[in-house]
Amino acid sequence: MNSVFEAISDSMRRRKAVAVCTVIATSGSVPLKAGAKMLAWNDGRTLGTIGGGNIEKQVTEDAKEHLALGKSSLKEYHLLDLEMCCGGTMNIFIDSIKVPRQLIVFGAGHIGRNIVSFAENLDFSIVVIDNRETAVAALSKSTATVFHLDYDAAVNLLTFDKDTYIVICTHRHEYDKGILAHCIQKPHAYLGMIGSRRKVFITRKRFLEKGFCTGYQFDQVDSPIGFDFGQNSPGEIALGIVAKLVAVANGRNTSIDVIKKDYEIHSDSHRCS
Repeated sequence: MNSVFEAISDSMRRRKAVAVCTVIATSGSVPLKAGAKMLAWNDGRTLGTIGGGNIEKQVTEDAKEHLALGKSSLKEYHLLDLEMCCGGTMNIFIDSIKVPRQLIVFGAGHIGRNIVSFAENLDFSIVVIDNRETAVAALSKSTATVFHLDYDAAVNLLTFDKDTYIVICTHRHEYDKGILAHCIQKPHAYLGMIGSRRKVFITRKRFLEKGFCTGYQFDQVDSPIGFDFGQNSPGEIALGIVAKLVAVANGRNTSIDVIKKDYEIHSDSHRCS
């Protein structure tokens, strides 16, 4: 049993979704009784057993489908239908364990720390990187995973996928640009870099000249970053950034004017009901 839980934990660290297939109830002649567990991954790998043979083959295929759809369900299997001579019935719960959204924050300064403070209350697994020991120490009580690393080394060590949200807000423009050059080619759900419109213009020109990305790729970067609602303090800037992350995560139109209008419409409908 420990190996099963260790494998689940390892999958989460590697950002690989896994299905836990548990025998809930049985009747008649079956290869294994209630409590038997098997893990299944979307590449067909398994760990543990729920009885072997065609039942295991079918559940593995069903688990791959569940992982693709991100769903969980209780299924009943009749072994005679699966050409297994034992002939009983097995009820198996297939539980898809999804990898949480990953938020990577480059920079643990005032804005980075405020982003972490807001995001800790949301559905994000947070990783923070800073090359300053004092900045990292300031997050010692945070629930985020914090690394004191050079940014180039960190980019090569981290895992990026379609559920990765990246915020670049270090204490130097050159660090920001270097990180962006690495991350713009990585899979991600969101990529944003702090900076003025002038900084963005100069960075875009340089990136296109150096062939770091296409114009279209650069234009997908959220920079200047976050929603602009007149914020000035680090906390207000961080709030605008986290609000943008949540909007993207929820598939909403990320124009602040559109969101404000949508909010007003819903508010009016609630007042009228």
